[in-house]
Amino acid sequence: MPNAIKTLPSWTLAAPLAGIMASVASLFLADAKGLGLAAAGVLALVLFGAVLAAVHHAEVVAHRVGEPFGTFLFAVAVTVIEVGLIVSIMLAGGPGADALVRDTVMAAIMIILNGVVGLCLLLGGIRHGEQTYVQTGVSTALATLAALSVMVLILPNHVTSLPGPYYTQTQLAFVGIVSFVLYATFILVQTVRHRDYFLPEEEVTRADEANHAPPPSPRQTVVSGLLLIASLCSVVWLAKTLAPTLETLVVDAGAPKSIVGVVIAGLVLLPEGLAAVRAARANRLQNSLNLALGSALATIGLTIPVVAALALVFDWQLILGVSPSNTVLILLTLLVATLSLSTGRTTVMQGAIHLVLFAVFLFLLSVP
Repeated sequence: MPNAIKTLPSWTLAAPLAGIMASVASLFLADAKGLGLAAAGVLALVLFGAVLAAVHHAEVVAHRVGEPFGTFLFAVAVTVIEVGLIVSIMLAGGPGADALVRDTVMAAIMIILNGVVGLCLLLGGIRHGEQTYVQTGVSTALATLAALSVMVLILPNHVTSLPGPYYTQTQLAFVGIVSFVLYATFILVQTVRHRDYFLPEEEVTRADEANHAPPPSPRQTVVSGLLLIASLCSVVWLAKTLAPTLETLVVDAGAPKSIVGVVIAGLVLLPEGLAAVRAARANRLQNSLNLALGSALATIGLTIPVVAALALVFDWQLILGVSPSNTVLILLTLLVATLSLSTGRTTVMQGAIHLVLFAVFLFLLSVP
């Protein structure tokens, strides 16, 4: 283990430790109204360092495990953290808690499909001109994502058993089950039955072999795995600690409460997003899309079943249906993603379109 630790950059060791120490210190700093601005600023810097460390260690583990299992494990790890963050805030209660799942899932879809995918396509296109990927696997992921998104965020507005953007308990249980079934089926296809649909094309793989470092040793992988867990745990705890301060700032600014869900989703998805962008800049667009679309699917396919089960146990009434404007944005995003990722090749144009849609989403948050 000592040799494995020596091979890692020193900052990737210091950042997770600083995150854990800051998490412990936050227990004594925070109160019901949150942190002071100075303490919040320091914790935010530590949080960013933990995010960067999580990206590094996740890439080490993914490199050792190989595609597509590496990106799948990364997506699951981040989603587990996201579920823990959502549930912990919901258990604490407070205004807007019943809509937190909806706001976070909606924000995650917009961040991933428009923000992350847009950056990957734009930056990858600027650096490499035209990039390629296996279109069959991407189409499979987009079809699954479209079904899950509409069923979870749009359909609740149109059922008649309960007025408003709600599912009844029976409907919520059914949606949770079928969401998990769809996600589990997708994972079976991705990792076993049709694994080749999600692997880089042979031509790209051969071209990039000279740029790929040798896989890390088993010991280095274990160390990075442990540090990845520490980094992600500190990220979610520090994000939870900063949430009351963020809510206070949002209320004081007169901004909508849904911005809190956007910030939470952004913090949780930042490690995966950065890893996807780095892969695109290294001309590994297949890896980028595996990360991005896999995390979007996991956000719904894993988060909704767990939260639905807890809602049934604790008798929560979840607001899942989105507003009419967000309904249009979801449908437009799915349509654009289907068209822009339908040829197996991408340029900067597709990236620019997705980033404009992301800008529209952010703008309408403050000016609905």
